Amino acid sequence: MRRRSMLAGVATAVGGMIAAGSGSAGASGRSPLSGYRLVNLAHVNDPDRTNVYPGDPAFTLTTVTTVPEHGFYLQYAQQGEHTGTHWGAPAHFNDDQPYADELDAEDLFLAAVKIDVRQQAARDADYEVSVADLQRWEKQHGRIPNEAAVVLWTGWEDRWGTPAFFNYDAAGQMHQPGFSLEAVQWLVNTGRLGRRGALGTDTFSPESALDAEYQVSKLLYREHRISLEILANLAELPPTGAHILVGGTVNRRGSGSPASIYAFVPKR
Repeated sequence: MRRRSMLAGVATAVGGMIAAGSGSAGASGRSPLSGYRLVNLAHVNDPDRTNVYPGDPAFTLTTVTTVPEHGFYLQYAQQGEHTGTHWGAPAHFNDDQPYADELDAEDLFLAAVKIDVRQQAARDADYEVSVADLQRWEKQHGRIPNEAAVVLWTGWEDRWGTPAFFNYDAAGQMHQPGFSLEAVQWLVNTGRLGRRGALGTDTFSPESALDAEYQVSKLLYREHRISLEILANLAELPPTGAHILVGGTVNRRGSGSPASIYAFVPKR
């Protein structure tokens, strides 16, 4: 029943967004999606290429049946809930926050903004996005909507499937950019993340790899917000105007899920 309710809620949310953007398209015979293009923001999970966060279970695919031998083809997938492109539920770091199966449909369908920090990350792999960075972005693009997915485009997606994604130094320390704790606190305090919002990134985590205590994630999840991690194809996501729909298996008491994440991008 909970799953059916979530699906119905997502369908209603998507339908409302499409109706708002398409006017009388249905009456004219045009598809209600004709004003949008759909962008896939997820990597393909491939045992030969998927970078797994240190300490997480290995990702494997085992062929169980084949068409010639059994009449149908099936693989057995073994993976953690945060393998590849995925989303994290508030319970990932908090015992008193919702698990994946306790979220509402509205938690998984969000307006999206993209913050391009590729130049900063190229100069400093430990770059942490500041409040000043977000305020400069708003001067150019307008206020970040409440309850939005705030997505960082760091350029790390181009490293996917290679050791460069981990970016270890000689001492074994990983280096990846992310949000500063102060920036996320500002997003929370000013209502921009709202009650249900998200932080997104093309790296392993919304915080920089130097934040060994996951302070950004803990703050994000503390009040019913989600993370979108290891995103792909962010060149196709505009700075403003898109909506993101987050899919994936909803496990009982899940900490999140490997995900299919799609952006509804208005055609210009």
